[in-house]
Amino acid sequence: MGVVGTGSKVTLHFELAMIDGSVVDSTFERTPATFCYGDGNLLPGVEKKLLGMRAGEKRTFQLNPEDAFGQGNPANIQRIDRSSFSGDMVLEEGMVISFADAQKAELPGVIQSVGESEVVVNFNHPLAGRTLRFTAEIIAVEDVQA
Repeated sequence: MGVVGTGSKVTLHFELAMIDGSVVDSTFERTPATFCYGDGNLLPGVEKKLLGMRAGEKRTFQLNPEDAFGQGNPANIQRIDRSSFSGDMVLEEGMVISFADAQKAELPGVIQSVGESEVVVNFNHPLAGRTLRFTAEIIAVEDVQA
């Protein structure tokens, strides 16, 4: 029976939830997820929590912002002139809009407020600054190190 560590291929069910229990994402009712430890598919803070777990183990961890999506950065909250949006576009608080960054990559932003002359858009990850709960059930661990 393998142990989760560097070079492991891990198959697991997981649930990411807010502290109040509202589920953000879960595989428990779907196909389990598979990743190789250190491949960047899971946040480094989450991987560290899984280190040493074995197939058949199930644990729940608290993820502080620094273990998850980091703290929100005030520089990522932008004020954009209302005229930059099409006149017939309905803008509402909480709405997610896709913008293009300087390299033309897609960048989602959440509208925080809409005024007559400007729109405040938050480009931080929606879970930045949040403490989360992560539950992992390890199904299989394979050692794939060469």
